[in-house]
Amino acid sequence: MHHDRHTPVLIVGGGTGGVAAALAFADAGQRCILVEPTDWLGGQLTAQAVPPDENRWIEPGGYAQGGTARYLAFRQAIRDWYRAHRNLTPQAAADPRLNPGGGWVSRLCYEPVVGRAVIDALLAPHIQAGRVATLLHHRPVEADIVGDRIRAITFTNDRTADRVTLAADLFLDATEAGELLPIVGAEHRVGSDSHADFGELHAPPGPADPLDQQAITWVFAIEHRPGERHTLDKPDGYDAWASFVPQLTPPWPGPLFSWTICGEALAPRDLAMTPWPDDPADGTLELWRYRRVVDRAIHAGDTPPADVSLVNWVQNDYFRKPTLIDNHLERDAAYAEAKQQSRCLLYWMQTAAPRHDGGTGYPGLRLCPQVMGTDDGFAAAPYIREPRRLDALTVITEAHVGADQRRSAGHPDLPEPATPAAEPFADSVGIGHYPIDLHPSASGRNQVYVDACPFRLPLSALVPKRLTNLLAAGKALGVSHIANGCTRLHPVEWNVGESAGTAAAACLDAGIAPHALAADPARVADLQRKLTAAGVPLSWPWER
Repeated sequence: MHHDRHTPVLIVGGGTGGVAAALAFADAGQRCILVEPTDWLGGQLTAQAVPPDENRWIEPGGYAQGGTARYLAFRQAIRDWYRAHRNLTPQAAADPRLNPGGGWVSRLCYEPVVGRAVIDALLAPHIQAGRVATLLHHRPVEADIVGDRIRAITFTNDRTADRVTLAADLFLDATEAGELLPIVGAEHRVGSDSHADFGELHAPPGPADPLDQQAITWVFAIEHRPGERHTLDKPDGYDAWASFVPQLTPPWPGPLFSWTICGEALAPRDLAMTPWPDDPADGTLELWRYRRVVDRAIHAGDTPPADVSLVNWVQNDYFRKPTLIDNHLERDAAYAEAKQQSRCLLYWMQTAAPRHDGGTGYPGLRLCPQVMGTDDGFAAAPYIREPRRLDALTVITEAHVGADQRRSAGHPDLPEPATPAAEPFADSVGIGHYPIDLHPSASGRNQVYVDACPFRLPLSALVPKRLTNLLAAGKALGVSHIANGCTRLHPVEWNVGESAGTAAAACLDAGIAPHALAADPARVADLQRKLTAAGVPLSWPWER
């Protein structure tokens, strides 16, 4: 196979983990190429339009160690961008914990276009210095492999159909769906694991189910202009979506397009949506402010911008068909259906949704392309929660991180918080925390939402069992289907990428493969010292 270009490290996927890997690798003085199938870098932080789902220690003050220093710097850069580019009230500008959108899902809800600008600015010095090269609109399609070693990856440009083959010493998989894994022949898992595989408390009792794949979501942004009419033309397929009742186990309470959903305890739960200019009752966790990314109240001047909310709700979770499939035409067709579902949901909200003040429909809801940085106001890419998962040297399971399972196994409580201790991996290269949160799946499984312990990320979960020059650098690390529910979030994916980039630099400096690094306690300790020096916490404060 002809190789068009060689690079020390090839990072496949320019999402959250890929960006973090590139930053860490370039900071180590090394050169890499970052390849991304869309024209956005940042993944769920930007193109997928998902305000960061984070642990409760992420903010300054308290422990302030819920994320890496680079991740916290990204968050600070978002706030600095707003102070520099938007006319904020003095109170908002002075707030060190400024939340530009005021959404209650996260302490940092911001416009996707701002996240994109900040990501590009963080990478710019490395690109200008020649340490990072980016290749957009390219997806992996073929691999050159000799034995257990990858020599090169061939990519196709989806706009021109041109192909390019890139060779490297080390390859980092930071793809959104783990799509590199089957291409390079890496052993991996898709869908749910059987209870017999890992003995997990919440794993299904029957055989593993490759169709048990979490919903994807095509996010869109809306503002509300009361008294105006911005109703879409009736979308194709609307009647079918408006009457669609999910056939899930345990059962769903009724039509998916409804303000009544299945709550965290799998019981019916009524939600509210109270769009601007009305205010919800105090203490109401309602949908308009759930993922709001523009809060007009923090803007000064006579013409503040309109409130803007992102719609990433269970009502536009797409689980009709699996998307972790190798047939790109079928996958893209499912993606298109997911986007059409979201379009139908907006039409339902404009025409048929029960209003908070009586009546039906909010015709003043309008898509916001300027916030999304797209022509139509929909996200640049679908939000993919669950990838194919690497069969790594260590597979993180519910037995390592699940609070109920750790507690039933007799592990002692931590002094803070009052949960059992997670597995204290000695080869930790980072930390994370989030509930085990699985959305409804293509197999008909309803959601799973249970507690997880604040956990550590082992280096051995980034290293394949067989291939000698591949590292996981995103969501597709060695985790079970259940554990993915708490490792798929923004700061964890960033941490995985950053640690993979640092480990790749250590491997190249020493002239060794990732397996040799993972197998040598002295080399692992040296890597951990480098990570600690770069501001990557390896354990939680109360564990020390």
